[in-house]
This record gives sequence, structure tokens and C-alpha cells, in this order.
Amino acid sequence: MALPNIFSKEVNESIIQRINSLTPETQAKWGTMNVAQMLAHCNVTYEMAYENKHAKPNFLMKFILKSFIKNVVVSEKEYVHNSRTAPAFLITDARVFEAEKSRLIAYLQKTAELGANYFEGKESHSFGPLNKTEWNNMFYKHIDHHLKQFGV
Repeated sequence: MALPNIFSKEVNESIIQRINSLTPETQAKWGTMNVAQMLAHCNVTYEMAYENKHAKPNFLMKFILKSFIKNVVVSEKEYVHNSRTAPAFLITDARVFEAEKSRLIAYLQKTAELGANYFEGKESHSFGPLNKTEWNNMFYKHIDHHLKQFGV
């Protein structure tokens, strides 16, 4: 079963509506992050796609990521609750809810504007070149997982 197409206007807007239904007081159903930290955590995916903000993995780590982690991230299979995350995605400091929410919405809008074809063969920070379906699965599955974590 294919995941919803985050590059489509309808799916993208439905994700943004879900984000807009969050408040600074929204509680998680599982995990240790608060809602602002979760939004910041979700922003890391887009920072890695659009910005040169995070160190790229070395050759050995990239080999490990491509060999053992990539399929978990880009497949259609949902993430397990409380699964481990990469160090760059660990958000433990305080974050400003509205700032993180605005950044995430802007990244989602940019993703829809660029469209799926922009991502066809685009180099992933951690996994090498991905096709547009793999990018879609990575983007959609991750944010959907965390929005469900917060009940939206």
C-alpha cells in the first residue's frame, strides 16, 4: 500500500492542518519529547534535505546507514513507538513552540512547491540518492508518526 503523497497539495495541507491543531500544551501518547521538541525533531529531516547544517556521516557510517537503516526509513512500514533515533534528531533542550511550528510548515510548503520530480535521484544526507517514492515515504512516514504521537 502506497503512503499518501506529501508532494500533493491536498496531503500537504492535511498535514499542515494537523500541525495547526497542536498547542504548546498538547501531550504525547508515548515518548519523552514535548510538542515543541517534537516539531524541532521533525524539522531535522528537512534541514538535512535543504540546508548544510548537519555533519554528513563518514564513509563507514554511511555504509551502515545505507545497508541497515535505509529500508526502515524509506519503506511503507510504520515506525515502532519509542524506536531509537539518530543523534542529530535528538532534541533535549527547550524549544519555542511557535517558531518550530512555523519552520515545519514552511518546510512542508517548500516541499510541495518543489514537487516530487525535484527529489527524483536527489542525494540524501545519510542514504545516498533516493527516488521520489523513497523521499515521499521518508517525509510522510516520519511526520505522520510524530503527529500520531501527539494525537493529531
